[in-house]
Amino acid sequence: MPSRRLDLGRPVRCTDAEFGELADVVVDPTTRCVTHLVVHPHNRPEEARIVPVGWAATDGPETEITLSSTVAEVEALERMHESAYLPLGQFPVDDPDWDVGVSDMLGLPYFQGLDGQPIEMDPNVMIGYDRVPKGEVEIRRASPVTSADGAELGHVDGLVVDDAGRVSHVVLQHGHLWGRRDVSIPIGAVQRVETDVVVLRLSKGEIGALPSQRVHRWARS
Repeated sequence: MPSRRLDLGRPVRCTDAEFGELADVVVDPTTRCVTHLVVHPHNRPEEARIVPVGWAATDGPETEITLSSTVAEVEALERMHESAYLPLGQFPVDDPDWDVGVSDMLGLPYFQGLDGQPIEMDPNVMIGYDRVPKGEVEIRRASPVTSADGAELGHVDGLVVDDAGRVSHVVLQHGHLWGRRDVSIPIGAVQRVETDVVVLRLSKGEIGALPSQRVHRWARS
């Protein structure tokens, strides 16, 4: 099978109906293989499910990702997003099967009492986080791509994979609103992949010399 792009934001269809869109991907950083797709209904990220990449057809149309399962089967999978109310500086307890992927910390606002004196702040914070299989990492569209000399080049727009799920290129989106372009970075030029970040072996100047193409956006049906 030829290589296939997994564009973040691309529509995802089950055997019986459209499910939503591809939000994130989960990658084994050692083998550089995509292991899971993170999909959620449009505008409902809290309903995201982590779907084994083997459920995705390799011969479907390029305009969408086709799963071999029904909507009910995807919805029966565990939700990816979790939350925890913990003291500042602590993270969810270690789990033998799951690691913490992308996380967001929300502290409580600072208030003053009627007498102008500060009200004691709650020492705990609410942490929202994604669960990923142990030893794997999560990449989303907002994940930055950084050059070898420390420059932030843009963010991940997708991956190019073969039929075995091996990543051949990371698709970088860079530029401003009216000049956004995609650059495909060969996986050999990637130094490391971590949760929510891709670090390259190439300098900013070397990336700028690579060929690029205008960004295509997937329309929702």
